[in-house]
Amino acid sequence: MNPAALLTVYESNRHGPKGGRWARRRGLGPFGWDRFAMGWTSPTFDEPRGPELSRSARGTGGPADKLSSTRRRGAEFRMRTTVVVLQDLGRSPRMQAHALALAHGGDVTLIGLEGAPVQAAVAAESRIRSVRLRDRAFRGRTSGGPWRYVGLSAARAALQGVRLGLALMRGPTPDLVLVQNPPAIPTLAAGWAVARLRGARLVIDWQNLSHTLAAVPLGEAHRAVRAIRRGERRWARRADAHLAISRAMADWLLRECGVGAVVFHDAPVSCFKKPALEVASSMWQRLSHELALGARRVPLVVCATSWNPEEDVDLLLESLERAERRLVTQRGPGNPNAPDLALLMTGRGPLRAEFERRVARRALTRVAVRTIWLEPADYPVLVGMADAGVCLHQSSSGRDLPIRLAEFRGCGVPLCVYDYAPVVGEVLTNGKEGVTFREPGELANVLVALATNDLSSVPAFAASREWLVTHPSEPWDEAWRRIAAPVLKATSERAET
Repeated sequence: MNPAALLTVYESNRHGPKGGRWARRRGLGPFGWDRFAMGWTSPTFDEPRGPELSRSARGTGGPADKLSSTRRRGAEFRMRTTVVVLQDLGRSPRMQAHALALAHGGDVTLIGLEGAPVQAAVAAESRIRSVRLRDRAFRGRTSGGPWRYVGLSAARAALQGVRLGLALMRGPTPDLVLVQNPPAIPTLAAGWAVARLRGARLVIDWQNLSHTLAAVPLGEAHRAVRAIRRGERRWARRADAHLAISRAMADWLLRECGVGAVVFHDAPVSCFKKPALEVASSMWQRLSHELALGARRVPLVVCATSWNPEEDVDLLLESLERAERRLVTQRGPGNPNAPDLALLMTGRGPLRAEFERRVARRALTRVAVRTIWLEPADYPVLVGMADAGVCLHQSSSGRDLPIRLAEFRGCGVPLCVYDYAPVVGEVLTNGKEGVTFREPGELANVLVALATNDLSSVPAFAASREWLVTHPSEPWDEAWRRIAAPVLKATSERAET
């Protein structure tokens, strides 16, 4: 059934003799979907913490309940929002931050895939209800030829679309549905259809382009890539408002889709700051023992990675080899358990095991390379105690910006960023937020300078250290209230007119 037909069914159920009150008396909700959803989907619900909410506080999901979430509060504007990200919810910091900010103004349903735990602040917020959808099938789709990948990805998207649609229909009626792209399929279609069925407005947060991500394994000319591109353009025109991760992304939306988007760069959440001295010392003692780094506090470089094909680990390996050779030439062979520099690579992903094997074959002694997975509460501490950060991100679209730039900026740690596109210049200037590099030798220069504690050979990096001390970043909450909140509020208010 196409979206227009679904909308017709919605209007019939809402106003017809067997809609609205008739359905609610039988526990079906205004559209008769709740009992059906409970029988065919099994997402995990993390109910709000705190005092138990009454039925009137939770709402029935009908039009009258919609009025209670906005108009019945008088001059103060409050709204109920559904936030959707069809990725591992625990590894989607931007959408979790959206949910936390929106929870100050109303109830939030946060829908994402199973995986890592959400941030402690999200788990503790009583106004946020988290819904985790299963995603264990089709994980081997990347092995085999392109048609196997396309077929299994399509089956996965179809299954996710059913689960997402039912999860969206089960919850209280939202005033606003905020979805992340990517993935475009099935997120945009399901979000638009359910928003129209339930009388809500749809806002898309464009963090990247799905068709360029699909082009990485398939090639730009593949028909599946072209179909995803057409879908992104189609649903962009049907959404009610847009947020864009960068000006380059907003320009693409205006040029290709004819829609305007408000640019909302990532900003650091409150936990990304310099840790207390005793906290950093305790973290180093634990890590040095677990990772065999020696008792001496050596310069620490942190590389936060997702271990996916968008990150150039070959360039990093070449930089490490060059730094190792220069340090051995200056100081002689070293002890692998007492290095001059430690590089910690965080995260999980499909390319991690292969990288570990390749590093082991190189037998580095002066530069220690370790892979590590940290709990959500420990990661900001590690970033804050680092002497430098490394970002290997290479954008498939040339228009997205990794959130690591905001995280390191919040902690006042200079970041070495691969200069993959002009979009990097929107948030990073050499000698201020950090430095950019294009060649392995440029990154090796910084690594050697840190290991020898002589930054005279990298003046731009040294200048960024001083600049960050006197130029703290705007926190997420302030940036969100200034940029994103007016867009979401105005869009939600249009749903009531």
